[in-house]
Amino acid sequence: MSDLFQFEQDFVESLRCIPMAVRLKLDTCGVKLKLTHWHQFNLEERQKLLQLPCKNAPDIAHYEQYLQGLVEKYTGTPASRLKIDPHPPWLEEQSIPPTVLEKAATVSVTIPLEKWANLSSLQRFILIKLSRPGHENKNFLPALKEFNLI
Repeated sequence: MSDLFQFEQDFVESLRCIPMAVRLKLDTCGVKLKLTHWHQFNLEERQKLLQLPCKNAPDIAHYEQYLQGLVEKYTGTPASRLKIDPHPPWLEEQSIPPTVLEKAATVSVTIPLEKWANLSSLQRFILIKLSRPGHENKNFLPALKEFNLI
């Protein structure tokens, strides 16, 4: 499971939490998956959601169809839809979102634009999600370390 990170190690074996790689796919295909939905899936289904590709239009459509099929199988209704950002900030290599810069500053870290640009889109997605105000962000600093930004 190469898309799992060191800071996620406390739940890797059971996949009891939704991994960041799956969260990126959810934002990409526009599905709001609740943790209660995730907990209804068996381990094999969770692993498949982690492993299925979700990068181009056919992959995204297949991913959404598979995911909605699982949600309907367990709940009888599809998951809510999310608006898909046509220009998501994690794909932007030449601009670091202010929330990321502000969160990094709270731990006395400055992220050079060159290092930001060298991160994978998944890594940028993670830092954006972990820097959102009002959310538990305990993994922000471990992610910075894991991504060699400190």
